[in-house]
Amino acid sequence: MNKDLLKLSDLNKDDIIEILDLADQLKYELKHDIPHHYLSGKILGMIFQKSSTRTRVSFEAGMFQLGGSGMFLSSRDLQIGRGEPIEDTARVLSRYVDAIMIRTYDQEEVETLAKYSSIPIINGLTDEAHPCQVLADLMTIREYKRKIEGLKVCYIGDGNNMANSLMVGCATLGMDIWVACPKGYEPMTKYTEIATERANKENCKVVITDNIQEAAKDADVLITDVWASMGQEEEIAKRKVIFKDYQINENIMSIAKDNAIILHCLPAHKGEEITADVFEKHSEEIFDEAENRLHAQKAVLVKLISKTNLRG
Repeated sequence: MNKDLLKLSDLNKDDIIEILDLADQLKYELKHDIPHHYLSGKILGMIFQKSSTRTRVSFEAGMFQLGGSGMFLSSRDLQIGRGEPIEDTARVLSRYVDAIMIRTYDQEEVETLAKYSSIPIINGLTDEAHPCQVLADLMTIREYKRKIEGLKVCYIGDGNNMANSLMVGCATLGMDIWVACPKGYEPMTKYTEIATERANKENCKVVITDNIQEAAKDADVLITDVWASMGQEEEIAKRKVIFKDYQINENIMSIAKDNAIILHCLPAHKGEEITADVFEKHSEEIFDEAENRLHAQKAVLVKLISKTNLRG
């Protein structure tokens, strides 16, 4: 693995499988009260310019379970909130902590932080990429389906950071990924190109379409996200009109496979991107996915920070 996890394309197939295997191990150890203090004494600095329930709690709890500690740093607490260059922040924090997780808007900010730091940088979310969430999604898919290769994944909604990262993750592991979104709201071209290149190597495919029925037909996994992400509040009314048909509901479920699972990175706007009844019918899968953020991120932390020889 590279020093940092800035986007999912930083990981190759072997990297992802190693992370998922370790995440499974760490989940087992936690459930069976087996100590796994692989990061004893280590400190994770957590920079938040975008707030989040799941990201903060999962990283902070994860570091504690690994024997280390997480330090919450909002932009109000740091000099970057007062104009200090991100490259100076990177060089200072590299002297104090063992790794940094950052959740922010601009992907370039994460890339700059990594360039100037001597410690691992983990992208907790940007407007462009959401690698940790997709690792949790892949972990959940493998748990429920007992396999990865050959599955059909259908993402319905905005071609946002989730779609960008999901395409790359699915294609890297040999799953067909169909992204159904309105015209003009497709995923970023550069991630579509990366995903397509990887799909060609794995004999699977990446399809971008505005046809929801075609995308959902015989899908093993259906995934969605909110129509308007954080920072797009001014577009909510407009997006509700554009995305009104891009919803996971009973009609869509009838097109997918009978045993299809549903994933949602949360928080969900029930009645918009997913109906309340379908959400509740598949809530176990969705909240297992939310839990798996903890285990997948712990695996990333161990891989990037620790040099410990792990069991298994």
